[in-house]
Amino acid sequence: MTTANKTASAPSGYVTPLVVHEGFAYVSGQLPRKDGQIAYHGKVGADVDLDSAREAARLCAQACLNVLNRELTEGRRLQRILKITGFVASGPDFTAHGRVIDAASEVFIESLGQAGRHARSAIGVAQLPHGACVEIEVVAAVTGP
Repeated sequence: MTTANKTASAPSGYVTPLVVHEGFAYVSGQLPRKDGQIAYHGKVGADVDLDSAREAARLCAQACLNVLNRELTEGRRLQRILKITGFVASGPDFTAHGRVIDAASEVFIESLGQAGRHARSAIGVAQLPHGACVEIEVVAAVTGP
């Protein structure tokens, strides 16, 4: 049986911020928001510089941790981050996707120590929701009922 916190507001449409199933927590993609607004818009390498894109990735990672902290209920605890997938909206000549997503990896490791180390994909895409330049999703291991 798939479980999710039913009191959480959906980011949009038909999704929930977190689904927990058989010891795994799946965090929906998080965008770089400050005060509820997208903080970094555009394509990295064209509209957004590398440092700004890295800050966007940090915001996304922190948002993922916030979802885990807020939504894990019923005695469940975060055990470790297993995998993150980072999407970078980028111009055609940009190739440093990994350097952008490194900033998200740093947040998980700084926050969780060894439990924050993870497998990872960094993927360049043409466009992201709401014009954001970065999106991060997480798969984590959880303990508890």
